Amino acid sequence: MLTPGELAARLNRLVLSILLTGHRKCGPDWQQPPHTIRHHSFWLIVKGKGDFRINGTHYPAEPGKIFFFAPGMTVERASDPEHPLEYYFLRFYYTEMYEEKEQWISRSAAESPFPLQGMYTLHNPPPLINLMEQMTVLWKRRGHLTAMRRRMILQEIWYDLIQDFRAQKIAGDTTAAIEFTQDYMSTHYREPLTLEGLAQMAGLSVSHYSRLFRKYIGYSPIDYLTHLRVDRAKEMLVLSDYRLKAIAGSVGYSDEFYFSRIFKKIEGMSPRDYAKRHRTTPTGYGKDPD
Repeated sequence: MLTPGELAARLNRLVLSILLTGHRKCGPDWQQPPHTIRHHSFWLIVKGKGDFRINGTHYPAEPGKIFFFAPGMTVERASDPEHPLEYYFLRFYYTEMYEEKEQWISRSAAESPFPLQGMYTLHNPPPLINLMEQMTVLWKRRGHLTAMRRRMILQEIWYDLIQDFRAQKIAGDTTAAIEFTQDYMSTHYREPLTLEGLAQMAGLSVSHYSRLFRKYIGYSPIDYLTHLRVDRAKEMLVLSDYRLKAIAGSVGYSDEFYFSRIFKKIEGMSPRDYAKRHRTTPTGYGKDPD
């Protein structure tokens, strides 16, 4: 398997088009006889059990598994009668296209095999399940903006998948695990992150994770997240005229009054007072910006 960095490099070169996506619940007797795959696709298993055979090799289909199928594969699939399968799927085609030395290079899917094939185990499935839920809802809508949003979500799926593989790779290295969650917070601070969820990403117990995080970073995980959110809010308060409620929401707080209390506790002044004190005069109208 490619390293997370190599996988990111390969996926960044691909231009993808979504053919079909959806969510399915299988009946107790569901099965597909051996057949040849015609399109690229992936299946994310969310419930139940099953047995998949890919090119003669058996794989368990169960929650936390994601399967990538490619044209030419011989595949046989069946659900466990007592625990019927439930899964999300996405069918796509792609072209490899990238710029190199001011020249555009293009390769067809036949010339450039997709970098993921077969079964993979996920360390943290919920983020991918959430993205697939969004994709399924958007598939029922039409319009250019909706199509753009679907493409953006597909990129988020690749990103979260690579992050999951990266987390598995560093699970045995506690320092790297702490740095991973630190990086995750810096890009997902708008989301409702929890101590339990962060510890799970690091592959550690909550108490062990909290001790190590404080040892390496100097803050508890939640204090670090709070300071990160306040720092992002400070940037917006100084550089924009957004309403306080909008700024609070953009950094992960649905309650602007709670956000104001947190902000004042850390900075010693309210968000509005901070904005008045630090907002710069536009260049050309007096005071030069710092």
